[in-house]
Amino acid sequence: MERRDVFKSIAAAGLLAGASAARAQTEAVPDVGGVPLPLPQLRDPGQLRGEMLYRPFGATGQTVSAIGFGGSHFAKPGIAEAESIRLCHQAVDRGITFMDNSWDYNKGDSEVRMGNALSQGGYRDKVFLMTKVDGRTAQSARQQLDDSLRRLKTDHVELWQFHEILRFDDPDRIFAKGGAIEVAQQARQAGKIRWIGYTGHKDPHIHLYMLEVAARHGFRFDAVLFPSNVMDAHFRSFSRTFMPRAVSENLAIQTMKPFGGADGVILKSGAQVQPVECLHYALNLPTSVVITGIDNQRALDGAFDAAKTFKPLSQAELDNLLARTAQAGAAGEYELFKTSAHFDTTARNAPWLGGESPTVERLAPPNAG
Repeated sequence: MERRDVFKSIAAAGLLAGASAARAQTEAVPDVGGVPLPLPQLRDPGQLRGEMLYRPFGATGQTVSAIGFGGSHFAKPGIAEAESIRLCHQAVDRGITFMDNSWDYNKGDSEVRMGNALSQGGYRDKVFLMTKVDGRTAQSARQQLDDSLRRLKTDHVELWQFHEILRFDDPDRIFAKGGAIEVAQQARQAGKIRWIGYTGHKDPHIHLYMLEVAARHGFRFDAVLFPSNVMDAHFRSFSRTFMPRAVSENLAIQTMKPFGGADGVILKSGAQVQPVECLHYALNLPTSVVITGIDNQRALDGAFDAAKTFKPLSQAELDNLLARTAQAGAAGEYELFKTSAHFDTTARNAPWLGGESPTVERLAPPNAG
């Protein structure tokens, strides 16, 4: 479904109606003594070279562009492959080094197009390539990694991330005996991937639980990806609740959905925020890279404009921006990835996750419901 169609269908269904006061109270930003948790502060704005800003990528020793090229948008239906490749090439030529993708984007076509683009003219050697895996079992994850490397026309990716950690059972499934973490560790040893991370857009507490489960298994993630935008500060906030933990563990932080997804739904909220402000807000948090969808020349130019004009926001500027978005952001109405199922692709495609682990298959009673 096209993002514009998603937005229309959601609006038609009344999902953008105001949430009740009770719901707002139970799902509001966590606070201490009635005071919202503070936003983490940016310590190093990065280095501007040409049109692009560059930042360290956690503890990996790598430096990446502070704007990342979103792998879903550039290959969405209606965009010719030649245009997808042109946008990708121009992004790299102008300074974007971080390439985002996923095994499931556009039924695999996003990886195919990015592979075709990067295999030309030495572009693969100029980028930090990331893709994601939906499989929770070793068997499904292994097959998806093989698919991704074949489509991307490469023998390795810099970063491989467990995609859509949306449910509290996702970490348990990944770290179970016969779970996908086994493939990730084997692939790293074999040189097929360099670093391991995870992603999700539903709830920061699930992100925290993923770290807890990993620690119980003696494993440390290298990177993490989650939403960050001007609305997130007001509702079930990843930036307030989870980002400080990620900073303290020196994870390579990637953020996404600076415009809320669904054809820039935040820009349609009535909050009177401009696209460049949305990107500047995301860049103002301690993130290595902000991944944004680039599906046309205007979006590409806008990403570079935001990077080259970024300066850390003063407290007065930040307060003003948050004040303008407080009412619209209070109940998650414009963060549909948190409050609806329309962005939960693995929920609609359960087979992508793979079957249960051997332990579950052995212990579950017949016909368990």
